[in-house]
Amino acid sequence: MLITKSPAPDVPALARRLRRDGHHNASIAPGTEASAQDADSDAVPPCSLNVTIYGPTAYPNGFSALASEWNDLLARSRYDTFFLTHEWQSVWWQQLGSGDLWILAFYRGESKEEREESENPADPSHAAPDPSELVGIAPFYLSEHKEGKWAGKNSLKLVGCVEVSDFLDIVIAAGWEKEVYYCLLDWLQSEEAPAWDYLDLCNLPEDSLSYKALPSIFRNAGLRVEVDQEDVAPHVHLPARYENYLMQIDKKQRHEIRRKQRRVERELDVGFRLIQSMDELQVAMDEFLRLQRMSRPDKESFMTPHMERFFRVMAGRMLETGHLHLSFLSLNGENAAALLAFEYKKELLLYNSGYDTEKWAGYSPGWVLLGYVIQHAIARGIEVFDFLQGDEEYKYRFGGHDYRVMRTLIINEPA
Repeated sequence: MLITKSPAPDVPALARRLRRDGHHNASIAPGTEASAQDADSDAVPPCSLNVTIYGPTAYPNGFSALASEWNDLLARSRYDTFFLTHEWQSVWWQQLGSGDLWILAFYRGESKEEREESENPADPSHAAPDPSELVGIAPFYLSEHKEGKWAGKNSLKLVGCVEVSDFLDIVIAAGWEKEVYYCLLDWLQSEEAPAWDYLDLCNLPEDSLSYKALPSIFRNAGLRVEVDQEDVAPHVHLPARYENYLMQIDKKQRHEIRRKQRRVERELDVGFRLIQSMDELQVAMDEFLRLQRMSRPDKESFMTPHMERFFRVMAGRMLETGHLHLSFLSLNGENAAALLAFEYKKELLLYNSGYDTEKWAGYSPGWVLLGYVIQHAIARGIEVFDFLQGDEEYKYRFGGHDYRVMRTLIINEPA
């Protein structure tokens, strides 16, 4: 039986609460003896959590309602990555999102709305029960696919999918993944969910259970599931000293890095600058975007006015939160290369870069700057340098080792 609580009249479509006492795909009802359960181990268990659904007309929306709890939950997950932070997800949606926003919050115990009601009861003598625990957030958006084999189909995608967010997932407290997956499946097959043709869980880290465990649960429910590798994201573990880092990469590449740095330091006036204040940021972003567009034709075509606006807003937000690393290499007083990265919990994630391909190309300013950035990261105690998605050759020359990026696609039709 599907149990829902209607939203308050003055809050349109505010978070609906959903809980199932049984699941229409489970062949064994809750409470059946163990021997019967053993006879059908593929049965999908019922949802055991309270689920709060923030639909497209919810006010406040899921990002606002869950702001104070989001990052705390992320810190309790198996894969705590920058691109799943509330800051990144909300900025991405504000600047690049389209379609209808659907955010599901999964609670062990009371939902947030139930807790608020119990904390402010009509009868003041009523004792409030223990508060609930947020164990999962599934941020999706629904849109119609415009081209390709899915043209005209309704897709549910993770917020951030596919463009410019290198790692995504459902945010789940470690140990609660399967319970959240059961409840997600329950919602997708209920009348509470919008009409959807496929669910796209893109850019999953290879350690994600949304790639390892979720597919079998959804297949057991009779749905088609496709899993494949989307890309690789090379990364390198950093030692405590820069010289030790150089010793752990290929001898030839170690020599090249040193040679390029020494040459530029010998022949030119070299500067390394890190942007640290909002007063510097606007001019710095002007320079970064100029150098980024100069680097390669594909980078120039990527940086549309819409994407530029996203980069500017995002950079400001990440500088405010202490995550932005925007650095420049100057040669004889002129900016020759720029690198934009994110610092997050002992990791530095290289997001984008650019360099002057005309005047300074012979000095390999991109290589020189990257070497300085890694040296600076080691001095700050950074433990992992993540080159993010893409198998460009320079990433391996600087010691990168592949980490797979996966995709789980659930098609809303029988397997």
